[in-house]
Amino acid sequence: MDTLKKWGILPWVLLAIVMGILFGQFLPVPVARIFFTFNDIFSQFLSFSIPLIIVGLIVPAIADLGKGAGKWLTITAAIAYGSTLFAGFLTYLVCELSFPKLLASGMESVGEPSSESGYFTIEMAPVFGVMTALVLSFLVGIGLSLVPRGVLRKGFLEFREIITKLISTVIVPLLPIHIFGIFLNMTMSGDVAKTIKVLLAVVIIVLVLEAVILTAQFSVAGAVAKKNPFKALLTMMPAYLTALGTSSSAATIPVTLAQTRKNGVSDTVSAFTVPLCATIHLSGSTSKIVAFALAIIMVNDIPVTGAQIAGFIFMLGVTMVAAPGVPGGAIMAATGILSSMLGFSDADVALMIATYIALDPFGTATNVTGDGAISLVVDKIAGGKLAGDEPNENARDFDGFQQFDASKYIDEVLAGHDSIDGSRAAGAVATDTAAIGQRGSR
Repeated sequence: MDTLKKWGILPWVLLAIVMGILFGQFLPVPVARIFFTFNDIFSQFLSFSIPLIIVGLIVPAIADLGKGAGKWLTITAAIAYGSTLFAGFLTYLVCELSFPKLLASGMESVGEPSSESGYFTIEMAPVFGVMTALVLSFLVGIGLSLVPRGVLRKGFLEFREIITKLISTVIVPLLPIHIFGIFLNMTMSGDVAKTIKVLLAVVIIVLVLEAVILTAQFSVAGAVAKKNPFKALLTMMPAYLTALGTSSSAATIPVTLAQTRKNGVSDTVSAFTVPLCATIHLSGSTSKIVAFALAIIMVNDIPVTGAQIAGFIFMLGVTMVAAPGVPGGAIMAATGILSSMLGFSDADVALMIATYIALDPFGTATNVTGDGAISLVVDKIAGGKLAGDEPNENARDFDGFQQFDASKYIDEVLAGHDSIDGSRAAGAVATDTAAIGQRGSR
């Protein structure tokens, strides 16, 4: 676990992919079936856990959005959700136009298991279905947001901690072994070369799309705030680069806040919008998930209509709010609707997890940079003040960042320092992570 915390999940996932391809060339089938057995059991465990993850993350997330800064929270959340939907539908449009040609020479199937299977499996029936979990989460979450805080809300907050621990200490550490088994399976079945070819084509589309999404976000923000959009976007680049190194929206908040204020956003507004958007604004993550999901749908010929995909994007925008603060947390929160709304198999979901984590830093960087655009819009609408509302509890934790040294923070992050600008910045990041329910890593 200490090694995982030091290096993060991404190097282990990449290593698992490479090792799976290499070992698939010579590993004896009886030995390989040991890993296939692990994958069968782990898939059952994921299926059992997904409804619990949905309830444990979404209920307190919705309940939290019902308190705080009143109308400005509503306005900011609406803008962030609109930005996320724009990213999702833009990705859908571009992929619909480009994928048929790019993936025409792809494989007949992506992510399907080979003829070999594990020695045995253990059935783990979920407590309830994914759609039941979603409906229950919305009903209970909305209800908790409308009533005074009490024991039930505290119980769900504690349940969220249990679920977050489950993801960070059980599921995430075991993911590299699961991914190794997936690519070992695909290599032995002869599909891995075609799989990699398809995924590389999707990666190029995703990276280009994220640049387009940021340009569009800052073009709108510049028009509303009467500022040069390209200058504003360039000012946010330190936040983008920091997020590439941390893969965490929460850990990047000090830089995001400092650069947002350099764009002319008031201290009051920026201290409110930046921590909030680190939780609820995930345009980059949404674009990645939609793109890879559409690729799997097309090459596997999964029967999904345009209306289903539209509904999936709307639901994905809501689900992203609940993503926990662990690497790959966003895709873990989305696994339920991938299977329930798009009909993904366990193998399809596992491939989604592997590809998402491989590009996690770029999605996080797009998320946090876009937070600066939303801050510009809210600052213009609010006139630099949030008069008439109580300060958001997240905002109070960031009043000390006016003099934050963003350049020093970036240098220390890239150098791998555990301490950032002494105890002041490290403590602030830790305070923020707790304040936003430990949901900053996207």
